[in-house]
Amino acid sequence: MIKRQTFNKSRRKKFVAEAQRKFFRGIILFGVSFLVVIFLFGDHGLYQLYKIKTQRAATQKRITELKTDRDLLENEKNRLETDLDYIERLAREKYRMAKKGEKVFKVIPREIKK
Repeated sequence: MIKRQTFNKSRRKKFVAEAQRKFFRGIILFGVSFLVVIFLFGDHGLYQLYKIKTQRAATQKRITELKTDRDLLENEKNRLETDLDYIERLAREKYRMAKKGEKVFKVIPREIKK
């Protein structure tokens, strides 16, 4: 009987030790998995970083477009303030204005029948 109890005790110790190892491995695996998920999808994770970078690139592109538009409008403003020939040409083309004695002809394009 003594041998049987000793055998059972040693077997039980091995079983308990193995169960503890599996338990700690499971906890470590869960912890590592949790950290990986947080690292990838958390508030400051890689996915958020990617989204912020794409938004920043789009915003930078929009800023560049707006700066270009602003420069064009400033050039237009300066020409309207200083260039009399440009003002005259604009008045003739855009607003169909004419000087005294000039006649304005409106050209109507003919529709092509198919």
